[in-house]
Parts: sequence; structure tokens; C-alpha cells
Amino acid sequence: MELTARERAILDFEREWWMLPGPKDTAIRARFKMSPSSYYRAVSGLIEHPGALRYDPLTAKRLRKQRDERRRVRIEGRRADPNTQ
Repeated sequence: MELTARERAILDFEREWWMLPGPKDTAIRARFKMSPSSYYRAVSGLIEHPGALRYDPLTAKRLRKQRDERRRVRIEGRRADPNTQ
């Protein structure tokens, strides 16, 4: 199952949103006509889709890594020395 045009647009946006003027939440509302919380739920599901890795592996892997790190911090807490494993 391949990605829809909207799913590809979300990955494209995640790859380049930082180059846009203004806050990310404003750009999400303007471009996708959805709330930021709905958008982030969509991103969370999308990065698990095999087509996301085929379409944009760097962005999908970066988003997975960020998600996993946020999850780890919630569970374990922040490390005293972020450079240690």
C-alpha cells in the first residue's frame, strides 16, 4: 500500500517546515486544515507506514528517533550527561 498525496505532503512538510516563516502550528493549520494535535497523531501513524520509509527514509527515521527519545525521556527521565549511553 503506497502513500496518499496527503501523506506525502505531510512528510514533505516535516522535511522542510523549519524554512517557512512563522510558527509551525500556524503553518500546519494553514496547509493541512487540521489542528496541530490531529496533525501530530497523523505523523505518528504515518512514520510507521512502510511506504513512508520508501518515500523519504531520512525524514521517517528522524521522526521515529525523535519520538523514541521523547518516549524514553518520559519513562526514564533526562540523563545527567546526554553524551552517555
